[in-house]
Amino acid sequence: MELTRFGGHPKIGENPRRCPDGTHDPVYPPEFKIEAVQLVHQGERSLSRIASDLGVSEQTLRNWVKRIEIESGVRAGLTTEERDELRRLRRENRILTQERDILKKAAAFFARESNPIR
Repeated sequence: MELTRFGGHPKIGENPRRCPDGTHDPVYPPEFKIEAVQLVHQGERSLSRIASDLGVSEQTLRNWVKRIEIESGVRAGLTTEERDELRRLRRENRILTQERDILKKAAAFFARESNPIR
C-alpha cells in the first residue's frame, strides 16, 4: 500500500476540475449554461450557492451570465458574431499591412536597381 505524502491532494499547478486526460477544462453543454443562468436570474439563491451546487466556479457562472445577457441584448457589449467578425477583420488588416510593407520595400528596391545614376 502506497500513501501519498499529502493525502491525495492535487499537486501545485494541477487543476482538479480538468478532464481526466488533463488536456482542457470541461466543456459544459449550452443547455446546462442556459439553465444555470436562469437559476441566477430567478434570484432564489445566491450566485455563489448556485455555482457550488452545480460544481462550477463563481467566475465561470458570472461569465455565462454576462455572455447570455450580451447575446440577448440586455447588456451592452459585443456579441459572439461581432467578436468573431472583429477578430477576422483584425487578422485581415494585419495581413494586408504586411503585404503593403513588402510591396513598398520591393518598389524601393527596383527603383534603385533601375535608376541609371549611381
